[in-house]
Amino acid sequence: MGTLTSLMDLSRQALMADQNALNVTANNVSNQNTPGYTREVVNWQPTDAVTLSGTTYSTGVTSTAVSQRDRVLEQQVQQQTQTQSQSGALESALQQVQDIFGLSSTSTSASSTALGTATDSFFSSLSTLEGNPADTSTRQAVLTAANNLTSAFNSAANQLAQVSSGLDQQVGTTVGQINSLTSTIASLNQQIASTSPNGDAGALEDQRQLAITQLSQYVGLDQMTTESNGITLTTSNGAVLVSGSQSYSLSTTLVNGVTDVVAAGQDVTSGLTGGQLGGVLQARDQELPAYASALDNLAYGIGTAVNQQNALGTDGNGNTGGAIFSLPSSAAGAATSIQVATSDPQAIAAAATGEGSSGNDNAIAMADLSSANIVGGQTASGSLATLLGQIGNDTAGATTNNTAQQAMLTQLTSQRDSLSGVSLDEEASNLTQYQRSYQAASEVFSIANTIMASAINLGVETTVS
Repeated sequence: MGTLTSLMDLSRQALMADQNALNVTANNVSNQNTPGYTREVVNWQPTDAVTLSGTTYSTGVTSTAVSQRDRVLEQQVQQQTQTQSQSGALESALQQVQDIFGLSSTSTSASSTALGTATDSFFSSLSTLEGNPADTSTRQAVLTAANNLTSAFNSAANQLAQVSSGLDQQVGTTVGQINSLTSTIASLNQQIASTSPNGDAGALEDQRQLAITQLSQYVGLDQMTTESNGITLTTSNGAVLVSGSQSYSLSTTLVNGVTDVVAAGQDVTSGLTGGQLGGVLQARDQELPAYASALDNLAYGIGTAVNQQNALGTDGNGNTGGAIFSLPSSAAGAATSIQVATSDPQAIAAAATGEGSSGNDNAIAMADLSSANIVGGQTASGSLATLLGQIGNDTAGATTNNTAQQAMLTQLTSQRDSLSGVSLDEEASNLTQYQRSYQAASEVFSIANTIMASAINLGVETTVS
């Protein structure tokens, strides 16, 4: 009887273990499309054996679910997500700048852009003035070309400012998303700590890892595993975001009209890298200011050179020439504020001093400014070509880099998914195996039950079972 009881208990344990295995398989299949889900496998363990009267008896088997995750691989995916998100945000910002100047991935020609065309047209109008300096309509054409040039500068500068403003707003939005995720991660840390190690925290760990991956899309992170299966997260420059069950929110502040990021009372903007926030800050604080400065220098250089040359000649009224362009006192902000200073066609000093108002020597000198080094040791067209070439190269470089980073992220994600993702073919094979095992255990239990009933009834056939 003792042996029959043991046999029934063994089959009962097997049935329970197989049922658990079937449940694990069903759970995997049902969650195959769940974001962040980590595949579980069945861990089979024999129960402790017992020894009675010198004979050792097995007491069966148990099965538990174990999540298939590789911490190192997960961190590699997380870090690559940060890098790819930064390069993607930078590429997006630079493509907006490229669109402002009418550039494309195949052309960065200065002469084909609105600003290049306006610059060429202005100097061309001065060349035309050489042939007929006394003609009012020709003089008016110079002012019209000058107005078109200032409008092109104003438009480009204003659009750069709009892109920068959009990036600035994105900083505040991203900080809010970061704070929401860090709060979620801290809460999950607390739940995992209260569940582990006595219970299965696999589902909670999946949720936490998904939240960390999402957080990596927004900001660069460093991660440390702590006791009780907790995780501490800091920004790339060391500001603590999550420690155990406590999250530490970032905040924003305006510094000279620009949104900066604050952690624990300290401005950490300059040290933040990785994620969308890192890419946005790189574009806003490094790339766009350089382009805006070059544009200002170009506007200031052209305006200053033309004003100085005009002042050396005699205008149509016989007076010393005045300013054609109104400019700020320095190059800063020149592209935004440059305007034509006069509406009088006679204000153009086409004649040289002493030549008479119908002369053209000064018009020739102003037209020759197109080939003079008036912008930081370069011609106006050369300076513009340098600026547009830099924008085009930076954008192409960002696109190439982002493509490479995305390919690497895809590769790492595939490696992780090959371990942690659900394969329906594998689960179908497991399902067949566990079903047969369950059926076998059921058959053993049925046989043991029949023998037990026969023993109780002393071999007499009866309806009692």
